[in-house]
Amino acid sequence: MDHLRANGFRVKPVAVEDSAVMRKRMGIPEKLGGCHTAVIEGYAIEGHVPAREIRRLLAEKPAASGLAVPGMPQGSPGMESAKPQPYDVLLVDKSGRHSVYARY
Repeated sequence: MDHLRANGFRVKPVAVEDSAVMRKRMGIPEKLGGCHTAVIEGYAIEGHVPAREIRRLLAEKPAASGLAVPGMPQGSPGMESAKPQPYDVLLVDKSGRHSVYARY
């Protein structure tokens, strides 16, 4: 959340009992799950997605469920590390299929 706030996003945390229910409701397959799910302008943002890609998503407005960074990769926003690992930001379509949206 700090990364998003630092990049100009207003963040309102909402605790839910089961994040899997929220992922399913937003069209994000469980296998792409991260540690939290956000919603912005109808899109799901799953896991540690860089603000830059969220801005791109909002500008392009693809017909998609949202973006996902599965797991908690070292080097992603909020998971800064001296030893970052490469990771992909995935675009998830309405059927749950995904493609690489950005590589880090």
